[in-house]
Amino acid sequence: MAQILPFKKPKASERHRGDTLCRNGHHKWVIDKESVFDVKLGKLVTRYRCTRCGRTKVRAH
Repeated sequence: MAQILPFKKPKASERHRGDTLCRNGHHKWVIDKESVFDVKLGKLVTRYRCTRCGRTKVRAH
């Protein structure tokens, strides 16, 4: 006879771990280590990446 595995429905907190904070605008920004030169601005820019959702933003110096 086959083994019956217990099936447990994942909690909402496990399914949306870190996602709800980013949806409400509370990202966890970390600086990407590349220094990028923006041709249109003619300046160095810093690229930030959210560790939870992967979204990026760019700030000029």
